[in-house]
Amino acid sequence: MKTLKKLNLDKVAAAIEADAGQALPGLRESLAEAKAGKFAQVHTPVQIAKRRGRPVGSTQAVTKEAVKLRLDADVLAALRASGDGWQTRINDTLRASLALGGKVKPHPAG
Repeated sequence: MKTLKKLNLDKVAAAIEADAGQALPGLRESLAEAKAGKFAQVHTPVQIAKRRGRPVGSTQAVTKEAVKLRLDADVLAALRASGDGWQTRINDTLRASLALGGKVKPHPAG
């Protein structure tokens, strides 16, 4: 820890960026935090999600599972062409179809 106090941040940052071949955003700030003893902080999932710009918390009671599904090329192209949210629309369509057959419960919102 004592060696960090004598650390020349600009020289260290310049050496790291020279090795990386590019400027690294936030590098000098991170080095300054390490020098000040602010390192190895524990981050909660909420803090990580906020930092990544994702919505915090979920309103969905049921989680979805990722699957590999083979579709005809023209069907997939049409679905993707319908814009963002096409995977959710597929799920809703399948749910509605299965609900008609009594296989699953209808979607709570519909």
